[in-house]
Amino acid sequence: MMQVKLAAPWLECDLGAPHRVLSWAPHRPGYQTARHILWRQVRNADLPADLDVGAWLALEMAGRDAVCLLTSRDIAFHQIARATVEGVTAQALATVGLSNAEAVGARADRTGRDWDKLLPSYGTINIAVQLSLPLSDTGLLEALSIATQARTAAIVAAGHRVPGGAIATGTGTDCIAVAAPLGAEHYAGLHTAQGEAIGRAVFDAVAQGAADWQATIGPQSEG
Repeated sequence: MMQVKLAAPWLECDLGAPHRVLSWAPHRPGYQTARHILWRQVRNADLPADLDVGAWLALEMAGRDAVCLLTSRDIAFHQIARATVEGVTAQALATVGLSNAEAVGARADRTGRDWDKLLPSYGTINIAVQLSLPLSDTGLLEALSIATQARTAAIVAAGHRVPGGAIATGTGTDCIAVAAPLGAEHYAGLHTAQGEAIGRAVFDAVAQGAADWQATIGPQSEG
């Protein structure tokens, strides 16, 4: 399963071999074949208002054959969780920041908030999931939906409130990537071993990341 290496500003998830990967990552989104999923940590100076972020990230990724996510959450605070159900193993790597949290179906009113001050603690929720069971592209799509459910369940359980008082369900810039060997299995729903393993691993990684953020950054950034 995945090997994780921290070399700031990069966090590298090595899947051990090329996998089919599905994500909405800013670099190489959609269906891809890749061995690595990377995080690139950013700060204010990296992303001025007039920057073409896609072009900038492509240059940063030159020579790296990988899917890449962006976050301003300190990547040293990454969480890894693993679950095995009926011989199927899922492993999740997550970084969690909640300063731009949202409740689904609404957008919080952040008028007057000092985003330049907040950005160093801004973060987002980024997740990579590796499944041992080979999946078809259809199965990978369902796996992504299960990982998304688990992310939301963990954030709701954390009880973080957005401006206005609603319970957060995620952030405005979350990204999830799921990876599995290419195969013929079309199903990864909640009734399956693979769905249970994905859900448990993602929930545990995100829950721990949310708890860490709330214990350290949360009280200062929401004041």
